[in-house]
Amino acid sequence: MKIETKFIHSGQKPDPSTGAIMTPIYQTSTFYQEIPGKHNGFEYARTGNPTRHALEKNLAGIESGKFGVCFGSGLSAISAVISMLKPGDEVIASSDLYGGTNRLFNQFFAKYNIIFHYTDFEKSEDFEKLINSKTKLVWIETPTNPLMNIIDIKKVSFWLKKYSKINFAVDNTFATPYLQNPLEIGADIVVHSATKYLGGHSDCILGAVVCNKKTISEKLYFIQNSIGAVPGPMDCFLVLRGIKTLHVRMKQHSYNCKKIFDFLSKHEKISKVYWPGDKSLKTYKIAKKQMKDFGGMISFVLKTEKTKKINNFFKSLKIFTLAESLGGVESLVCHPSTMTHAALDKDERDKLGIKNNFIRVSVGIECFEDLIEDLRQSLSKI
Repeated sequence: MKIETKFIHSGQKPDPSTGAIMTPIYQTSTFYQEIPGKHNGFEYARTGNPTRHALEKNLAGIESGKFGVCFGSGLSAISAVISMLKPGDEVIASSDLYGGTNRLFNQFFAKYNIIFHYTDFEKSEDFEKLINSKTKLVWIETPTNPLMNIIDIKKVSFWLKKYSKINFAVDNTFATPYLQNPLEIGADIVVHSATKYLGGHSDCILGAVVCNKKTISEKLYFIQNSIGAVPGPMDCFLVLRGIKTLHVRMKQHSYNCKKIFDFLSKHEKISKVYWPGDKSLKTYKIAKKQMKDFGGMISFVLKTEKTKKINNFFKSLKIFTLAESLGGVESLVCHPSTMTHAALDKDERDKLGIKNNFIRVSVGIECFEDLIEDLRQSLSKI
């Protein structure tokens, strides 16, 4: 079955009681039992809900996995993966991470003596130096948030072949299962903030983990039930609905983003543009190899560092909206140093290049000409 068909049909069956084509929203906290222990597969909605179950099967199918596990947010999904570890275990992660992930690792789990090391995953010798008997997980984003760096999933998987006890996790939020399938090229675990492109309409919060190994899935289901950070049935329904048009949306996101890259890369008031499809980048060939297209995320750096001028740019936008999050049908701009990456101290942000004049853009599916004109007129105000 092709991926486009999977988005619409994977894990989906007409409702057995009514024949409804769309999975119903089972808005209930508990379920009938004929006698103790005899029920129709569901007991209590924290442990399992039919709407969530349908979404979990759908997510497993579209990521070429066997098991899908849903959580209340992307960060709770990440937290569940790290919760499989024990004090003293070590994680090797990519240097460039979403600020919330960085905060979760360094300010929360570090307190419980889980050790995090960071590298760029370019040279095997640098990676090998960080591995020891306590290393239990490798964690990457690709493309990364917000620098759009590309990490070669297949290469990292090859490096890990001789370390059977180390799991390899990929945050696939930016790429989505339409553009990239990490489980097919060596990852053990795929994580999504389904709030973003999977939902696609900026109207729900949800996270997901997909894997193929039963041993991993059993741990994740135990954590899901024990911690209880589960999504409600309405959010599950909204993500199921969103996934049905994922391929159509991602094609338009990617097309629009390419047009905006062409505009931004030539603009006199911009010093640098970050986009995986930039042919001048050394990672371009990797992105082209492991992704179907380059997605809808792009970042750029203004030449000016003056806060007043930067604020003029934001205030002048008419179609783009200054807001947190990404991946919706509408175009958003974000100021990472005060928003998504505010949890990092200034030195950490500066080291990554995330300064006051760094802007991240989630390109929507509006007419690209309108989007370019909005950027043009706003840039003229600085």
